[in-house]
Amino acid sequence: MILRILTLHVSAEVDVVASRQRTRQVAMLCGFGSQDQARIATAVSELARNVYNYARSGKIEFSIEGSTAPQLLVIRVEDRGPGIADLALILSGRYQSPTGMGLGLLGARRLVDQCDVVTAPGQGTTITLKKLLPPDAPLLAAADIGAMGAQMQAEPGALPSSIALSEMQQQNRELLATLAELKARQDELVLLTRELEDTNRGVVALYAELDQQADHLRHADDMKTRFLSNMSHEFRTPLSSIRALAKLLLSRADGELEAEQEKQVGYILKSADALAELVDDLLDLAKIQAGKIDVQAAPFDVADMFSALRGMLRPLLVGQRVELVFDMPDPALEMVGDDAKLSQILRNFISNALKFTEQGQVRVWAEPSAEGNNLRFAVQDTGIGIAPEYQHIIFEEFSQVPSHLQRHVKGTGLGLPLCRRLAALLGGTVGLDSTPGAGSTFHVTLPRVYVPPPQAAQDTPAGDHAAAPRKAGIPVLVIEDDRSTLVLYRSFLRDTPFRMVPAASLWEAEQAWNAEAPAAVILDLYLNGSDTWRWLTQTKNDELRRHVPVIIASAVADRQKAYTLGADAYFVKPLQRDALLAQLHALCPSQPAREVL
Repeated sequence: MILRILTLHVSAEVDVVASRQRTRQVAMLCGFGSQDQARIATAVSELARNVYNYARSGKIEFSIEGSTAPQLLVIRVEDRGPGIADLALILSGRYQSPTGMGLGLLGARRLVDQCDVVTAPGQGTTITLKKLLPPDAPLLAAADIGAMGAQMQAEPGALPSSIALSEMQQQNRELLATLAELKARQDELVLLTRELEDTNRGVVALYAELDQQADHLRHADDMKTRFLSNMSHEFRTPLSSIRALAKLLLSRADGELEAEQEKQVGYILKSADALAELVDDLLDLAKIQAGKIDVQAAPFDVADMFSALRGMLRPLLVGQRVELVFDMPDPALEMVGDDAKLSQILRNFISNALKFTEQGQVRVWAEPSAEGNNLRFAVQDTGIGIAPEYQHIIFEEFSQVPSHLQRHVKGTGLGLPLCRRLAALLGGTVGLDSTPGAGSTFHVTLPRVYVPPPQAAQDTPAGDHAAAPRKAGIPVLVIEDDRSTLVLYRSFLRDTPFRMVPAASLWEAEQAWNAEAPAAVILDLYLNGSDTWRWLTQTKNDELRRHVPVIIASAVADRQKAYTLGADAYFVKPLQRDALLAQLHALCPSQPAREVL
C-alpha cells in the first residue's frame, strides 16, 4: 500500500531551499530523530539542486509504503533533463566533475537506506530514495497522512528571502549540534581507546597464562595416559600369577582344600578376575586416548558376527531366568569395518543387559539407519531401566547408576565409556532409550563402509592444499530460529547440490557469512528480537554482498516491502520443497559442478 504525502515542484533556486525545509518537516512528522531529519533533508536538497542545475525543472514526491511496521518513507525525485551519462562512474566514486562538484548523488546515496537511479539520455532521470521508519515510530494510516498534508498546507507561506534565511539558521543549528556531538564522541573514543589499551594488556597477560596452563594440562594428560598404560601392563603380570595360583589350588594339584579354604581361594580368584577386567578396560581407554589403536577395516558378514556372539555369550545365561535372542539379519548383509571392535561394543551392551535384567528377555538386532548409508545395532532388555537424570552420565568414566542390583552385580564403570570411544573411532555414535521399570535399549550406529578420518594438518606436506578437508555442496545460509523449520530445510536440501548452513540469529548469520560466503540466503523475517528488515537493507547495500540472492520465507505476506528492499524471491510458509529447489537452481545457476554431492 502506497500513501501519498506531498508533491513539490522544482523550477527555481529558491525551490531547492524549500525542498530541504519541507523534507525536514515530513521526516519529523514521520517520527525520525533530528539526526535522521538532517540526513534525509540533505540528501533531497542535493538531488533538488542537481535537478535545477542540469534539468531546470522537476518534481519531488513524498509517500509512505507498507501497512505494517516498519514502514518505508519513499522520496521520488524526477526530471525530464538530459539524463546522467556517467552514472556507473559517479556511483563508483571515481567521477571528476568539470565544476569540481559531482558528489551530490553519491552523498545522497550514502545518507539513506536504499537509492535507485533510472536514467536514459534525453529522457530524464528518476531517483528513488527509501528510508525505513524508526522502530518506535507510530504506524501511519491514510487518516494520519491526510492530517500531515493538511498541517503542512496550513503553515503560512514565507517570502523567498525569509525562507533562505530561516533555512540557513536551521542549517547552522544542525551544524553546531553535529559538531558538539562529534566532540562528545571524540572524547568517548579517546576514553574508550585508553580502556581498550588497558584491556589489551590484560588480555595479552591472560593469554600467556592460559597458554601456560594449557601446556600444563597437555603434559598432565600425556602423563595420565602414560601412567594408565604402564600401570596396566605392570598389573597384568602379578594378576596373571594370582589367577594361575588360585586355579592351581582349586584344582587340588597340591592336595585337598577344606571347605572354608576353597571358599576363600574362590573369593581371591573372583577378585583377581574383576581386577583383570578393570586393567583391560583401562588399557584400552589409554590406547584410544593415545591414538595407538588402529582400525583394521575389512569386509565381514553381520550374520556370522551374530552367530559368534551368541556362542560366546551363552555361558553367561547359566542359572539365569533371562532369554538371549538374536534376530538374525539377512545373510547377504555385509559391512566394511573392524568386526572385532564392533563385537566388543555389542558384548559390553549385552553383558550389561544381562547383569541388570532379573527376568525376561534380551534382544539383539541390526537394521538400516534413517540417516544415510548406516547400520544401527541395538540391544534391548526388560530390566530395571535407567532414570532420566542418570542417562547423561553412564557413558562417562567410572560413573554407575545406583540400584538394588549393585550389591550383587559389580562393575568398573568403564565398559560404556569404552563403547562410546570405540564407536567414535569407527566413525559412529552410541545412544540410549530407557524407561525406569520397563527396560533399556542401547544402540550404536556405524557407517556400512568405514571411511578413515582425514590426515591431521601437521601430517600434510607443506604446500599440499589439496589434502585439506573441504565441505561439499553449495552453501545456503538459512536464518531461522525455529528448530523444527530448520529440520524441514535440512530434509529439503538432502541429496541435492546444496548444503545448509544454519543460523538462529542475525549475529550467528554474520559469523557464518564471515567464515564462508554463501551462494544464497533463506531469511525468516520475524526472528525473535532482530530487525531483519534493516539487515536485508544493509546486505543489499553492501557492495561485497549485494550479489548474493536473498529468499524471504515468512508466515506473513509482505511481498511488496521485501521486493522493494532488494529480496530476490518470497515464499509464504509452509514452503514446498520443489518450489524452493527450483528457486535455488534459478538463482544459483553458475555454481561449479565439482561441488555437487
